[in-house]
Amino acid sequence: MKHKVLKKQNVGRRCIVCGTDNDLGLKTSFYELENGELLAVCNTKDWHQSYPGRVHGGISAALLDETIGRAISINDETIWGVTVSLEIKYKKPVPTDQQIKIVGRITKENRKLFEGSGEIILENGDIAATATGKYMKMPISQITDEELEGDEWINTEDELPDYIEF
Repeated sequence: MKHKVLKKQNVGRRCIVCGTDNDLGLKTSFYELENGELLAVCNTKDWHQSYPGRVHGGISAALLDETIGRAISINDETIWGVTVSLEIKYKKPVPTDQQIKIVGRITKENRKLFEGSGEIILENGDIAATATGKYMKMPISQITDEELEGDEWINTEDELPDYIEF
């Protein structure tokens, strides 16, 4: 199914999930979709493995956590999600050297907290893992003492596709 892309979210330079300058990172891109979901696109590599040819479960967890946690920023880019709890169900192995898609959405929210869910989708459309999580809503100034502007938090919107299929 095709989904209209509204915006590409910024990424960090050193983040393990989205960092453009992290040689061992996942270099994941995040797209805000017309249906209110967040879609992450990641190309897994051999160095993300646990068993040969299989992405480590902790890497899958990080991708799901980041995607669900970022989904809150769709409606307010000044709010970030800080993980309170995360439950993952692994259904199929995630292969290395494959493009995977991760979908995240908000399922419930109040003034201080939100809950979300997500899935890792393989190239063939199979769901490899699902997750549900609870997050605190926080501005970046309460999460870190460092600024996330300028050189660390970058916009890569020049690569924005009109539609993404999954």
